[in-house]
Amino acid sequence: MKQLLSKKNLFLLAVIAVIYAVLFALDAQGFFSRQAKALLVPIGINIILAVSLSLIVGFLGELSLGHAGFMSVGAYTGCMLTVNLDLPMYIELPLAMLMGGIVAAIFGVIIGIPALRLRGDYLAIVTLAFGEIIRSIFNNLSVVGGSGGLNGIPKYSNYTIVYIMLVITIIVITNLVNSRHGRAICSIRDNKIAAESMGIPVVYYKLLAFVVAAFFAGIAGVLYGHNLGILKPSTFDFNKSIEILVMVVMGGMGSIPGSVIAALLITVLPEILRGLQDYRMLIYAVVLIVMMLLNNNAKFNSFKQRVFSKKAKKQGADLAKEGE
Repeated sequence: MKQLLSKKNLFLLAVIAVIYAVLFALDAQGFFSRQAKALLVPIGINIILAVSLSLIVGFLGELSLGHAGFMSVGAYTGCMLTVNLDLPMYIELPLAMLMGGIVAAIFGVIIGIPALRLRGDYLAIVTLAFGEIIRSIFNNLSVVGGSGGLNGIPKYSNYTIVYIMLVITIIVITNLVNSRHGRAICSIRDNKIAAESMGIPVVYYKLLAFVVAAFFAGIAGVLYGHNLGILKPSTFDFNKSIEILVMVVMGGMGSIPGSVIAALLITVLPEILRGLQDYRMLIYAVVLIVMMLLNNNAKFNSFKQRVFSKKAKKQGADLAKEGE
């Protein structure tokens, strides 16, 4: 209890509350246009997807291209639940998110047990195939609307709910990474053979990262479906998985703040450039290339390391004081 009420956690909760209060006040004053307001929910959903995939790609060091598949499984599970149930919104939506996350996590176990014995390109191909198989099944499954999509989904998602889930996702992933389990996961990324020689159960920790990431991807899918009011299998193709992967890589491998910033940028940038019509996608692609080049620049990386190392040292000092 003492650790939960530490100065660091209280400060974090205060920052979260202030950010939400600022967004709420700006919205109440009519600061956001209709277009900008419509982007708040997609931004939050993409941040959840990017942070959860960062656990696999950034911290575990494995290349997964099946995140859209987990997102679709969670989306269809949660949305089918709300379409067929007749319960109040405050019961239906949490239940839908829980069930969507659990079913996505189960698929994470089913796919993860055989797939995570593979590495590199082989793992990427298997996870990509999983996503395409799931999309093909939904495309031909009449109970979920087939290629026409699942209609009649109540639009429960709003930026308050998405913001809460975004914060929960970041807190859970951050605490996992900073825990003993997280250190084991990072050791597998750094040197699998050395981790095995130290007695670390590699397959277990790979599966743990895969399941946690799939769980939050499923929740993001539920929020996505309840934002649009319709689900189409074509939305969850390999392009969606690539887009999420770009957010993680662009933000810096193993950087949760970087994934948040990259998800924000990639979501907002196409809308900002919409008025440029034919040049919009060209500028968007150029920005992505520039960011990738910066991530491979030694000076830029050393700058990021100095910023985050100072933060890490401060956190370590705070923890040492709490231990005393």
